[in-house]
Amino acid sequence: MKRSGKRLLIAGNWKMNLNRTMAIDLAGEFATADLPTEVDVCICPPYVYLDAVGIRIHGTRIQLGSQDVYFEPPGAFTGEISTSMLSDVGCDFVILGHSERRNVIGESNELINRKVKAVLNAKLTPILCLGELLEQREAGKTLDVVQNQFDGSLAGISAEQMARIVLAYEPVWAIGTGKTATPEQAQEVHSDLRKIMAKCYNSAIAQDVRILYGGSVKPSNASELLSQADIDGALVGGASLDSDGFLQIIAAGRTAATV
Repeated sequence: MKRSGKRLLIAGNWKMNLNRTMAIDLAGEFATADLPTEVDVCICPPYVYLDAVGIRIHGTRIQLGSQDVYFEPPGAFTGEISTSMLSDVGCDFVILGHSERRNVIGESNELINRKVKAVLNAKLTPILCLGELLEQREAGKTLDVVQNQFDGSLAGISAEQMARIVLAYEPVWAIGTGKTATPEQAQEVHSDLRKIMAKCYNSAIAQDVRILYGGSVKPSNASELLSQADIDGALVGGASLDSDGFLQIIAAGRTAATV
């Protein structure tokens, strides 16, 4: 059973996809849809389309998010984007520590930690991603990996700051592969994350922080995943590029929120 008062969050990560016209059109389909009031919705287009998408969804219930950010203030950092730039175009959320940033780009816990602090200082909301590789799961190291990422990425974060963070559990082996953690597997890790938060902070933080599931979420599995007690929403990749599919996932969130 869902904890009362918890609003689900469905966030769409568009990754390195679409062109400007396609991004504006897709945002427009969401902006004109009859979205359920029980669910928070966020879309995260590529940097170069943030402004255009932000203008298209302005005044709607859809919030804007970035796929990453740099931790330094504006200055001589070629190719990077600052938190003030994200605020300037209307961002509310910032995805940090996505598995592709960790495992493809090579970002460390220490770097992600600096980004988390910068995002919090800018009054934006981090969506911090945690998750294990297939070989780590098969070796029974899922909890160890998630604990290590939690400790490193959130080093020096106070309880007050933790209350402003969204976590996302994304098993790397289930991202873009068509494989999905079973609802039971996802729920187990989400429950473990709450135990970690209770130990590091307190029981109130553990219960109140939203934890999303990410990893091949689609309309066919969204309802079962979102109905799990400790899953508070979804970080959606490929399915967020399809308006009908993403809206179906949002509708599944409404059902889960009202159970």
